[in-house]
Amino acid sequence: MSADERLAGLVREAVGAVVDPELRRPLADLDMVRTVTADGGDVRVEISLTIVGCPASDRIQREVRAAAHGVSGTDRVEVELGVMTPEQRAALTERLRGGRARGIPFTADSLTRVIAVTSGKGGVGKSTLTANLAVALARRGRTVGLVDADVHGFSIPGLLGLVDAQGRTTKPTRIDDLIVPPVAHGVKIVSIGMFLREGDEGRAVAWRGPMLHRTVQQFLTDVWFGDLDVLLIDMPPGTGDVAISIGQLLPHADVLVVTTPQHAAADVAVRSGTVARQTGQRVIGVIENMAPLTLPDGTVLDLFGAGGGEDVARALSADGDTVPLLATVPLSAALRTGGDAGLPVVLGTPDDPAARAIDALAATLTASGPSLAGRALPLGVR
Repeated sequence: MSADERLAGLVREAVGAVVDPELRRPLADLDMVRTVTADGGDVRVEISLTIVGCPASDRIQREVRAAAHGVSGTDRVEVELGVMTPEQRAALTERLRGGRARGIPFTADSLTRVIAVTSGKGGVGKSTLTANLAVALARRGRTVGLVDADVHGFSIPGLLGLVDAQGRTTKPTRIDDLIVPPVAHGVKIVSIGMFLREGDEGRAVAWRGPMLHRTVQQFLTDVWFGDLDVLLIDMPPGTGDVAISIGQLLPHADVLVVTTPQHAAADVAVRSGTVARQTGQRVIGVIENMAPLTLPDGTVLDLFGAGGGEDVARALSADGDTVPLLATVPLSAALRTGGDAGLPVVLGTPDDPAARAIDALAATLTASGPSLAGRALPLGVR
């Protein structure tokens, strides 16, 4: 082997280790490194991007050049970016899906725990809690995906900082029929707000049952989340079409019911848990949000009353399955301002009482994950 061939081989190895920022896998694993040649100290690298206008192209080119320059003996580096052929993209999408046929990967046998977060009515802070819980789980080392199934009232992109100052929402990347979700604070996210045309972000999504069902099904089928530990689903409030669709598509999902301490809200929240059970889902706990807050002078501010979370847990336990009150999240200005700024309170103000309560909930869910006993693991021999 000549010196030029040895240098090209070393550069190929270094460049192949560069991680695609969207797919989060090394370029070599994605078969994106086409040719590497060396002539003395001059090196030329050809990279095939997944799509024309790939938003990560500048970063990939920069990191590939840096990796090549890091190889001893390299003087000048030329990086040429091309685009995969349709056949190469098809092979890539099949590789990302692990050879599985197109369909919902989050089956009852999947190693991903699916948790739907629901509420009986709007305005109880369900989406804010879901966004913060997702980030808290990611901070604990879990690989987390988040589906914003609240199609009519989507808010997850804004809560997690995926909406810019002009109101534009970060778009996912499409590779043929595969959708690569954007990532914020370590969480992979998909929302209908990412698919609206620019300028339509503020318009209402006026869809009925069949369209809602197809949208949710596409989120679960065509979005490539990769291997997840937890998939959270931010459900719309109430017991309408999306709740029924999720029950049909993911009957094995666990369910968290969110309520406020107000008894009127608690009464409605019980219904959402009851409907989830009717589809076969398991209610694993209740979260009470906007609970009484202890002020610095020791007085207690109970703006929405007290006891609603316990009422919901008690009512849902009446059928024989014990449903615990898993978390009581107090009123918090930091929780609200963090949502407005796109910086979850568990990151921006981790010592806030609400942040501590949400982090404790994440710890509880992490410790109470499903057992792997009796389940087939996707292991093989290399």
